[in-house]
Amino acid sequence: MSLWVQTTDAVELRPNFTEDDLQTVIRAVYKQVLGNAYLLESDRLVNAESLLRNGDITVRGFVRLVGQSELYQSQFFENSSQYRFIELNCKHFLGRAPQDQVEISRHVLIYNEQGYEADINYYIDSVEYTAAFGENTVPYPRNTSSQVGSKNVDFNRTFSLFRGDATSDSGKSARLISDLASNLPSKITAPAKRSGNVSNTGKRFRIATQKAGSGNNYRRSNFTYEVGYAQLSQKIQNIQRMGGKILSITEVTN
Repeated sequence: MSLWVQTTDAVELRPNFTEDDLQTVIRAVYKQVLGNAYLLESDRLVNAESLLRNGDITVRGFVRLVGQSELYQSQFFENSSQYRFIELNCKHFLGRAPQDQVEISRHVLIYNEQGYEADINYYIDSVEYTAAFGENTVPYPRNTSSQVGSKNVDFNRTFSLFRGDATSDSGKSARLISDLASNLPSKITAPAKRSGNVSNTGKRFRIATQKAGSGNNYRRSNFTYEVGYAQLSQKIQNIQRMGGKILSITEVTN
């Protein structure tokens, strides 16, 4: 069982794709961009799917059409605060949490001056999107493993937004507004209980890491650590401080 999120395999639409390949990509886009919301057959963007099938748009173009659709607006724009909407856009299109208050303010300004579509385009046309996903890879959760330039707080904020396959993004209130506005670290908060009285705070978690060699030995070595929930955040900090790369975090099941 995973701890909210794990390193996610990229879903890419490759040349000479089959219909099955196409449907896999389409489902992955709907799941990522619509925040795991339940999708009726009548909600599907048939015209956009046809454009992708015919090669008239790339996966990036399909992501754009979903993000600019009335469906996306009704799900996340019309029913959420502006801060929450920006949190979700960062999650859906860039696979991460907002980085700071500057990023939040930038998107508020873009929307107020240029409108909804321009704000969505800003995410999808960004250098970051291009570097992470290119034209034909579906956006996926990032900062669930170490990346160049990432901070410990990026893990915690990512965990605050990516809560696993059993959850959706239907909440209307921003989760990170206070931490971002005050430039404070975000605590790792246990996800909602699945059933009964089982709590994550008594569980143990396995952290898979990779550490670079020193001196003339540059080969990376893999290590795993098992810690309780209370020690999880501190252990992540220690691993990063020592130059380690976190590959995944999973719950230990007996």
